[in-house]
Amino acid sequence: MPEAQPAFQFADLRQQHEAAQLGIWTFLASEVLLFGGLILAYSVYRYGYSADFAAAGRETKIVIGTLNTAILLTSSFLVAWAVAAAKFDLNWLSAVLLVAAAILGVLFLGLKGYEYREEYHEHLVPGINFHFEAPHRRGAELFFIFYYVATGLHALHVSVGIAVLLVIARAARRCAYSSQYHAPITVAGLYWHFVDVVWIFLFALIYLPGRSG
Repeated sequence: MPEAQPAFQFADLRQQHEAAQLGIWTFLASEVLLFGGLILAYSVYRYGYSADFAAAGRETKIVIGTLNTAILLTSSFLVAWAVAAAKFDLNWLSAVLLVAAAILGVLFLGLKGYEYREEYHEHLVPGINFHFEAPHRRGAELFFIFYYVATGLHALHVSVGIAVLLVIARAARRCAYSSQYHAPITVAGLYWHFVDVVWIFLFALIYLPGRSG
């Protein structure tokens, strides 16, 4: 494999790697503001409608939520090992691990889609067919609005992450990374870990209310 060369605007590979790291951390900071705003709004309304949110939370599919949490944590573990493998010039192993992580991401989306379908049949989609017991209807509807907005945005991020992992896996299969040059796979790994961390927060906010007491 020919020695990697920096892009023309960088003095060396180290500078290019540092620029990539700065770029991804800046991007992730903006993502924190996005999801942080959603979580803040959720917290305000949960304080105001605590009983309603607890009742709505009990209607979520905690088995699917827990399984999806395990799936994403496993995929994050695989991506971490893929990054480490690339740094040791084990590109073939890195490619396999990234593809496996992407498959788990697809499985996550499939289970989420199945969960959406079940909730539609149970009349839990605000603005379309929402129906909930009268004492808790107003707050429960707010809960499910947050649920669909937050999980929908997260699913979009997962979809982007899957595409990124597959592109990086293809490059790894062509031996594009080494101990000297691994910025793209490192950046992709950070993005995927962020997506997983966001899901952990969403899991705690969505699936646990009404069940932790």
